[in-house]
Amino acid sequence: MRIFVLLIVLLGFNVLSAQPDWLYIEEDKDDYNGPEWTQKNKLSLDINEAVFVNWNEGGTNSISGLFDAKTMLNYSDNYYVWNNDAHLRYGVNMQEEREARKTDDLFELNSNLGFKPNENSDWFYMARLNFRTQLSNGYNYPNTDNPISKFMAPGYLFFGGGMEYGKNNKNLSLYFSPLTLKATFVFDDALANSGAFGVTPAVYDAQGNVITPGEQIRREVGVLLTNTYIRKLVKNIEVKNQLSLYSDYINNFGNIDIDWRLDFDFKVNSFVRANFGTHLRYDDDIKTVVPSDVEGEFDEAGAKVQWKQFLGVGIAFDF
Repeated sequence: MRIFVLLIVLLGFNVLSAQPDWLYIEEDKDDYNGPEWTQKNKLSLDINEAVFVNWNEGGTNSISGLFDAKTMLNYSDNYYVWNNDAHLRYGVNMQEEREARKTDDLFELNSNLGFKPNENSDWFYMARLNFRTQLSNGYNYPNTDNPISKFMAPGYLFFGGGMEYGKNNKNLSLYFSPLTLKATFVFDDALANSGAFGVTPAVYDAQGNVITPGEQIRREVGVLLTNTYIRKLVKNIEVKNQLSLYSDYINNFGNIDIDWRLDFDFKVNSFVRANFGTHLRYDDDIKTVVPSDVEGEFDEAGAKVQWKQFLGVGIAFDF
């Protein structure tokens, strides 16, 4: 399964990297004219609604919303770049006679600092930091008594250094880090004791009492390869491919964690936009469970591919 998923990811990268004649081509070159700070902000809100009155085919009244906010503050000169951004996404769905349910939840920070030895080089010595978590509890609906995730449970931190190609072309970036720290945080006793998200679980005695609490931080050191590729398919349609491959040196080296996002942005006008995206993940440390022969108990079923798809139409503001 891991090989199959990796082949799909690489195939998607190759398709996007190709440049057939029908693609809309718009070059984006960086001509540095001294130190420059730039700031961009983007807010968007997508709302979907379905209402039924005496509809003989049946249906359930529902409304859902997705809020997305991103701010970027970047610095560049002839030798240095420093790119920073913060990203917040939160979605909720409400249906008649059912509790509100979370559909999306992300809080992410990125900071990348790079230096190139001369003005004509396309290679940067780069240090990267990425942190992400969620804001509210997650549940395996309809069970809302036992959260399966919380704020900082999990939280992820990547920090490392390496080489990056493509900073003179904002549409293409290829980054390789031979030394990247990955830390997984599970700051909740119940989730940590259960060994959620790959941390070491608690040790119990025969009566079920905790002898050794579960660890709340899992540390890894490994190699990281990322690729970002942005291309305008036609004038008002843009596609963005983001691929991340990570392998831990200490624990099962060669087992690759995959994080792959593919997003399409459709611009109707200056304020109305639509977006369609998919997000695929595979992390061998995140195990799934299945019911066992004993009622109320579960057996580990190993890691599985995680996949999410979303489609939204709404308003967006850039400033």
